Amino acid sequence: MSASDVVRCMLTALFAAGAVHAMWCGLLPRSSGWRSRGDHLLHTAMALAMAVMPWNGGGMLPEAQTTFFTAAALWFPLTAVSRQRQFELTDVARRLPYAAGMAAMAWMTYLGHSTGSKAGGVVTGMLALYLLACALRSLTRDMPMLRRAPGTADSSTGIRAPYTHFWHGSMALGTVIMLLMHH
Repeated sequence: MSASDVVRCMLTALFAAGAVHAMWCGLLPRSSGWRSRGDHLLHTAMALAMAVMPWNGGGMLPEAQTTFFTAAALWFPLTAVSRQRQFELTDVARRLPYAAGMAAMAWMTYLGHSTGSKAGGVVTGMLALYLLACALRSLTRDMPMLRRAPGTADSSTGIRAPYTHFWHGSMALGTVIMLLMHH
């Protein structure tokens, strides 16, 4: 087994586990509301597509995938804006990492392995740097959150389980690796 096959296996395992986690979170009773369920469904679809991407390059239906993930990228900021309560820029900002992940997925399915332009390199680089910053932020969150009782929400982020930061950070880091592998 070559080194690239080992990396492919690790990415497949990461994204398959991420898909199971996203599906699990979407099915839990605490995940109420159409927006939360939609978020988890989109994360599940992305993780499943990413799990097979290391082996087939960009999928069998790149145009349909590109359209789907572009719409998914728009879902996150638009659903923050359409909330019933007063609009706050922080709501949109909180959802930007998820939009960037979906945009990166759309970008990868659009480009496949055939990138060569400078503009394509700039877009890939910007997405990779932003997602890397998001991954590092999620993976290096304050550790006192881990000592909280299960099921208690963090009032600043609305996240119920401290391990959610781990999953978001891991998925963002895996997406960075996939972006760079495609480029």
